[in-house]
Amino acid sequence: MAEQWIICPVCQQKTRLKIQENTELKNFPLFCPKCKQETLIDVEKFNMTIIKEPDAKTQSR
Repeated sequence: MAEQWIICPVCQQKTRLKIQENTELKNFPLFCPKCKQETLIDVEKFNMTIIKEPDAKTQSR
């Protein structure tokens, strides 16, 4: 069965996770040990989608 390393969408380096062709991830918090960034992703059949979170808005008093 084919396997691939998950690549960080921020720095384009390998993460510590390997996925197989039938791996499915939904709202997965991917942490990159190299750039120390966490990104929410979906993975299905080796296709990775980055989930865009709405920016936090400042609170006004």
